[in-house]
Amino acid sequence: MKIGLYFGTFNPIHVGHLIVANHMAEYSGLDQIWMVVTPHNPLKKKETLLDDYQRLELVFLATEAYPKIKPSDIEFKLPQPNYTVNTLAHLVEKYPTHTFSLIMGEDNLKSFHKWKNYEVILQNHAIYVYPRIDDKVTADEVNSKEIESHDFKNHSKIHFIDAPIVELSATFIRDAIKNKKNVQPLLPTKVWEYIDHNNLYKNKPKP
Repeated sequence: MKIGLYFGTFNPIHVGHLIVANHMAEYSGLDQIWMVVTPHNPLKKKETLLDDYQRLELVFLATEAYPKIKPSDIEFKLPQPNYTVNTLAHLVEKYPTHTFSLIMGEDNLKSFHKWKNYEVILQNHAIYVYPRIDDKVTADEVNSKEIESHDFKNHSKIHFIDAPIVELSATFIRDAIKNKKNVQPLLPTKVWEYIDHNNLYKNKPKP
């Protein structure tokens, strides 16, 4: 079975994530998409990051109606910090009959050469890339010729998928909830109900 791995904190998962995951499931030739929930990094502040299992529950609620999209807690059980190359090695050993590929945005592809052992990843796994609105090239990038020296666009293992461009961020959603804005259209129904029922992402009451 061909599995596409879509990594993220999903804090919270929103309709943009689902649009990309479903498009990959239907149009890329992959059999399933696994939404891999990234655990909390102990070196980073956790002010707005929900508990790992709460975020996993949100992904489950968002994807239960999509048979080709599955939540995954695989990185919860691995040593921290999580490196994608290590996660892939673990999955290959655990599921020897599956073929694993990565799913990432075009913006992440620009920094892919900075990932740990990225050459090993490219040697053993395909990467499916969905489009994002390009950021402006910085002067430092131009001067260092970083873009030209790490151009993956013609690499045989990298496949660009003409998915819808969805510019929606979890940060925007969290801020909107704090400001008492209605974000229901931006979230799967059960995700919105869970967040609203549990008063998540709202400002803490003053003492």
